[in-house]
Amino acid sequence: MSLRDRAWFPVSYMFVLTLVLSTILIIFGTATRKRVEENETLAFERAVLEALSIELGAASAPGQIHRIYLSDIRAADETSASALMYIKGDSLHGYALPLEGPGFWAPIKGVIGIAPDRVTITGIAFYEQNETPGLGGEITRPSFRTQFAGKRITDAGRPLEIRSPSEPLDESSVHAITGATQTSIRLEKFMNERLAGWRDAMEAVR
Repeated sequence: MSLRDRAWFPVSYMFVLTLVLSTILIIFGTATRKRVEENETLAFERAVLEALSIELGAASAPGQIHRIYLSDIRAADETSASALMYIKGDSLHGYALPLEGPGFWAPIKGVIGIAPDRVTITGIAFYEQNETPGLGGEITRPSFRTQFAGKRITDAGRPLEIRSPSEPLDESSVHAITGATQTSIRLEKFMNERLAGWRDAMEAVR
């Protein structure tokens, strides 16, 4: 009887094969972890700069973006209520408030920029999302994001509103993405929860 015909051979073969493949995956994951973490950090830093409408110009290389971020962005403190601060020289030029919440398919992570007046939105950017391409995934497109610049956070109730494309807009609302109702609803919910909490916290430190 050959080795392959023995009853224990299939089980042993699958065990060894699984062990070898698992080891390869672990080694590969360990080897690439640092690069993955660096890319995630860069994506966040780029989103912060874009939300604050900081002109990057030709500074698109990872090292350049990182240097601009380190030069101009300061960590949150008791005066910013968990928002990063855009400091140029000795002057405050804005706040960058990280956002995170459930999308239709997976978590959405982004940053919303706010002017020094604590009311005017400077921009919004997303650095992680897995919404449907061509539908919810359109939140990353300039056609959606540029609507936020210049909008104003209300002083009570919902800070911002995402309305149906057929509805008129006011100074605190933007249009939803056509065909992406659920993504728009979820984004509006966690964005407003974050903004309302920040708005209230900033009132306490005035």
